Amino acid sequence: MTAHRSAEEVVAGLDLRGKTIAVTGVSSGLGVESARVLAKAGARVIGAARDLDKARAALEGSDVELVPLDLTSLASVRACAAAIDERAPRLDVLLNNAGIMACPRGATKDGFELQFGTNHLGHFLLTCLLVPKLVASAPARIVNLSSRGHLLSAVDLDDPNFARGDYDAWRAYGRSKSANVLFAVELDRRLRARGVRANAVHPGGIMTELGRHLTPEAIAEMRARFAARGPVTFKDVPHGAATQVWAAVSPELEGVGGRYLEDVRISEPARDESSSSGYAAHAVDPEIAKSLWTLSEKLVGQTFAF
Repeated sequence: MTAHRSAEEVVAGLDLRGKTIAVTGVSSGLGVESARVLAKAGARVIGAARDLDKARAALEGSDVELVPLDLTSLASVRACAAAIDERAPRLDVLLNNAGIMACPRGATKDGFELQFGTNHLGHFLLTCLLVPKLVASAPARIVNLSSRGHLLSAVDLDDPNFARGDYDAWRAYGRSKSANVLFAVELDRRLRARGVRANAVHPGGIMTELGRHLTPEAIAEMRARFAARGPVTFKDVPHGAATQVWAAVSPELEGVGGRYLEDVRISEPARDESSSSGYAAHAVDPEIAKSLWTLSEKLVGQTFAF
């Protein structure tokens, strides 16, 4: 049983009219629920997805605008940022929801390891391109979807693309999810004085299309890897989307940034290897966060002066 609020309960009583919120990955799962609930509460929601027909079908009946976004292509990311910038006079929240998990080895269109390239680098570039709009709309928020999976591995700044050593789908996922937290930490450091706060979110285990690559063997491996940290339990989508919606709009988080959030609360450090909640030290280390930023700029071929 889920002990916290659903996404709809999080926005109950909030009037989001006048707010503009961009959400990535709105063709299924948590992205659809987040976009739907935020739009229902009055926000102007711009949803980004690779498959726009699928997104339209999933969001039927919701007042959500759509723009194309393929996170495996830096050219598509740049086009998406330009489209959002052109459409929206202001941007109050960027919710980086899209992602992939434990997929077979692959590469993005720009040659990056698929999970790191999609989950981190695509969102890194999109976010940085939209920062001027967020700053101009401050107070504003950035929400990066991470995962308990960040406990599986720290980022590898020397070999982000598995050029050396054997590829491991779960280790690659862990690296990308650690990167999502580190990105929020460094974003918040750079932008908080200008009124933009950034947080990372673990939504919980949810059976969505994120797990489309998971074979029974992969699921068994996931359970085995997390066995020492307690059983893997699953939420439904309305409760899975709650923490990211809370991070995006709740007055409870006004002025809060650089945090890891789960179960609609600010999380604490994981106590030890057996912890079933909390975050690892490697995911919030400010020096690693700065180094990841530098590497990310190098990989996307652009530096950002903020």
